[in-house]
Amino acid sequence: MRGRDPHEEHRPATPLELLFDLTFVVAFGTAAYELSHALVEDHVVAGIIGFAFATFGISWAWINFTWFASAYDTDDWLYRLTTMLQMVGVLVFALGLPAMFTSIHHGDTLDNDVMVWGYVVMRVPMLFQWWRANRQDPDRRDVHGVYLVTIVVAQVLWCVLAVVDLPVTTTFALMCIPLLVEIGGPVVAERKHGGTPWNAHHIAERYGLMVIIALGEGMIGTMASLTVLAEDGLTLEVALLAAAGTTVTFGMWWTYFTIPHGEILHARRNRSFAWGYGHMPLFGAIVAVGAGLHAAAYYLEGHGHSQLHEVGTVLTVAIPLGIYLIALYVFYAIVSRSLDPFHLLLIAGTVGVLVVPVAMAANHVDVTWCLLVLSLAPWVTVVGYETHGYRHNAKVLAELEG
Repeated sequence: MRGRDPHEEHRPATPLELLFDLTFVVAFGTAAYELSHALVEDHVVAGIIGFAFATFGISWAWINFTWFASAYDTDDWLYRLTTMLQMVGVLVFALGLPAMFTSIHHGDTLDNDVMVWGYVVMRVPMLFQWWRANRQDPDRRDVHGVYLVTIVVAQVLWCVLAVVDLPVTTTFALMCIPLLVEIGGPVVAERKHGGTPWNAHHIAERYGLMVIIALGEGMIGTMASLTVLAEDGLTLEVALLAAAGTTVTFGMWWTYFTIPHGEILHARRNRSFAWGYGHMPLFGAIVAVGAGLHAAAYYLEGHGHSQLHEVGTVLTVAIPLGIYLIALYVFYAIVSRSLDPFHLLLIAGTVGVLVVPVAMAANHVDVTWCLLVLSLAPWVTVVGYETHGYRHNAKVLAELEG
């Protein structure tokens, strides 16, 4: 573990990294399922708070391993077993999500014990990984030391908050302390002590794969809706819903990969924190779109399974989709440090497409038609970039390389 070449060409994701990502399919899927249930039961605020908390924990654990692996992946037997132990922690974390969601709405205290133990199981192997790197890469021991200390301190604080029974609001307020420790550690290590030899294009590929995994929740939500409607055979309503779900998923995929992530990160390594941390709300919004489609399935099923009306059902998809699309523009502006006036036009067009289906639902238009119109929102960006916006990418890359 002396550190890999940060400029190594054709550095792909390893089979172990892909297996590691599969455990996060379970975690994101569980979080999306719990959010959809909270929405249809009209526990909107509790559901959003629980989902935001779960998404942070899932994303943060994945991000920490991903950047470490980019710098120190040896792929020997010890590294593999340590990584597999982290996967067990992800599954334990996912098991604790239902209790946490329930406690936010119904309980006096936050029931996050299982989540915390799962998170600790994920993080303790990372301590071993950093300790191993510390012994074998002496030139970066200051960097490793910061990671080791902050991980230990944060885990102790998480465990204390899990053991001590405090009101839900108090617990969330105190969580800001270990949260700052978790986020601040990498900043200090990478900025003050020289950092680790991560590979920009490898990191970009890894994040892209996680985006694809998150998009899978949209497919699951679509299939949940189709399963409900297809009981009586293939109909126009089934076709419309299938078109809506696949169209929005394909559009979100296209918009994300419109941005030249690897090239920007390779040219400006000092923007890694804005780039890496900026993905957490993107991951959450993508998964939440899938949860919204799942909530729409409950509405379409009827029989008292959903307390949402037409507008509420459409909003469960429209709001996270809007957050994703607008956040993507903000993300691009920050990491590229550029602002194209054409983006403002595309944002305005996107907002217009998001508003129309909500207005349609308010006038009692069938929800499937509303979702079909809503699915066109990401395609405003797709069409705009394929016809004109790609020039902005070329200009940004030319300035970065220059």
